[in-house]
Amino acid sequence: MDIPNLTLPDYYINRELSALEFTSRVLHQAIDESVPLLERLKFLCIVSTNLDEFFEIRVSSLQQRLESGASPAGPDMLSPHFVLTQISERTHAIVAQQYRLLNDSILPGLEDHGLRFIRRTRWNAEQRSWLREHFYREIAPVLSPISLDPARPFPRILNKSLNFIVGLEGIHAFGRPCTKAIVQAPRSLPRLIRLPATLADTGPNDFIFLSAVIHAFVEELFRGMEITGCFQFRVTRNSDLYVDPEEVDDLKRALEGGLIASRYGAAVRLEVAHDCPEDLTDYLLQVFKLSNRDLYQVNGPVNLNRLLAISDLVQRDDLKDPPFTPGLPSALIGSESIFEKLSKQELLLHHPFESFGPVLELISSAANDPDVLAIKLTLYRTSADSPIAKSLIAAAEAGKEVTVSVELRARFDEAANIQLADRLQEAGAHVVYGVVGFKTHCKMALVVRREKGRLRRYVHLGTGNYHPGTARVYTDYSLLSADEQLGEDVHEIFLQLTSMMQTPPLKRIFEAPFGLHQKMITYIEQEISNVEAGGAGHIIAKLNGLGEPEIIQALYKASCAGVYIDLIVRGICCLRPGIPGVSDNIRVRSVVGRFLEHSRVYYFHANGQEKVFCASADWMGRNFFRRIELAYPIENPQLKSRLIADLDLYLSDNLQTWELQADGTYYQLRPKIDSDPTSAQAQLLALLAR
Repeated sequence: MDIPNLTLPDYYINRELSALEFTSRVLHQAIDESVPLLERLKFLCIVSTNLDEFFEIRVSSLQQRLESGASPAGPDMLSPHFVLTQISERTHAIVAQQYRLLNDSILPGLEDHGLRFIRRTRWNAEQRSWLREHFYREIAPVLSPISLDPARPFPRILNKSLNFIVGLEGIHAFGRPCTKAIVQAPRSLPRLIRLPATLADTGPNDFIFLSAVIHAFVEELFRGMEITGCFQFRVTRNSDLYVDPEEVDDLKRALEGGLIASRYGAAVRLEVAHDCPEDLTDYLLQVFKLSNRDLYQVNGPVNLNRLLAISDLVQRDDLKDPPFTPGLPSALIGSESIFEKLSKQELLLHHPFESFGPVLELISSAANDPDVLAIKLTLYRTSADSPIAKSLIAAAEAGKEVTVSVELRARFDEAANIQLADRLQEAGAHVVYGVVGFKTHCKMALVVRREKGRLRRYVHLGTGNYHPGTARVYTDYSLLSADEQLGEDVHEIFLQLTSMMQTPPLKRIFEAPFGLHQKMITYIEQEISNVEAGGAGHIIAKLNGLGEPEIIQALYKASCAGVYIDLIVRGICCLRPGIPGVSDNIRVRSVVGRFLEHSRVYYFHANGQEKVFCASADWMGRNFFRRIELAYPIENPQLKSRLIADLDLYLSDNLQTWELQADGTYYQLRPKIDSDPTSAQAQLLALLAR
């Protein structure tokens, strides 16, 4: 087999530009008129959330590399300057389309259905009077307007906070001229204000943006001065928390300090009102040490994320996706305890189509069962009022042996995880904070129960987090099992997390950073060998991201050998399909729909033996080398067949699938004339939910 040079930069898609392509696909969900209006608004907000994180982490990293003069680092060999220029061009186009869609389609559409966001220019006299009173009563008392002069420098601006720059003319109370002021809107103020339906020409779902109210009555904060303009702005800062593994001696304390500092990191993006005058815009750019490339002028709220709250504020099921009740496998229905059920058979749950309840039941039953001696669990992300956390605390307070590995560095959940770790320790649980230099990203739970004079282990292994909320909107798999070998493996991994000693060879589970990467390379190479020996070869991987160069090169080699490769990659994909003589046999799809695709599944044909794994790990460098991850085989014939059927269903989707092209762009598939429309998510809902 003649293998070309697989390290050529042209064979790789830039990671950051691939991430922006995913954001474009999310934006298309907001464009799609077949999606209910409030769901379209939700996707519009998700675009903003994605861009926030993209700037806080990825763009800030590129800026640092540019300033330090670093050379190209990724396999694509693109310079930081080139990538930042491309990011600016593509992101400005996304943001412009986002606000056009908001103003020209979604807001007018909602208004047609009786849900209005009323602009200042359309307030009637009674509405204005009520809003003025509301401003004096609820808003003005918590505002601290700051006039700028030599004794009052520009204030510190919190990351992603809502602010206003106010143009002034006149002499202030102490006899000096004043031309500018800053008003900061505390995060405690709701960004949406519902008008009372008792006001004239006001409906039950009429809302006003907080920014509009502050703008309308800002003169009340600067009596005696003439207001020449008031314009909202928002700055995004570098929020990546870095902890030096060689220096830190208390990870929790180091992160607590880092969290405070990250609120005021280096600025990377400035969003301002579209009508802000050039002199004020230039002034803000100068203050934050940014260039025009980093400036985003928007016609609407500078933080669209806050519009997500509207779904909770209005009861309009006709504007949302149809509600559903997650299903429950028949094996879990009945009066037997969860332990009795699992002692008879392994269970595989597909969330959100199937309930996350059995996972919660396993932990809550363990907390209350007098025969349970120990509970061990890894926590990467969970909710503040998590039932899992409450069960663990109750178990610890009841005297059970409770061990929890809390990952303090789960990005943007650091503060919540620190608080949860404190609560668990106060209850008497053993809490470890992962391993310095490695994030504990695996999702596993272990329950040790005394049964008939011996100890038996029950395990949960998941592709997603222990978060009931995300289990309603993320697609993930949960394996619940009493298998003895799985239990022994999970036991050994927990010992490793607490003692940091080496584990004996695991029987069923593959672990990163201890061999998972090499195992995947080996399985890919076995497919190559099988094809070269005259057999068939097929690889399917369902992932959130694919970027590790050695894995990509192994897949290229497999394609050259004639192995068929189907990749279902939701987000970042650095592999370039369709390169003649390199990746002809590789097809890359991304499914973007009602639910966020999050499950990780690996399939290898293995000469007809069909090896199938669920995992916590994507095929990114961080997952293989800088995180503790697990991949575990699904060997029960029924469960394996079900997983393969699910993969086949995703590969047949022609309604919510985007196919990656060789140039790095995506093309949305449409049903062919002779094929039926197929949505994998819709079919799974119909099949599994109630």
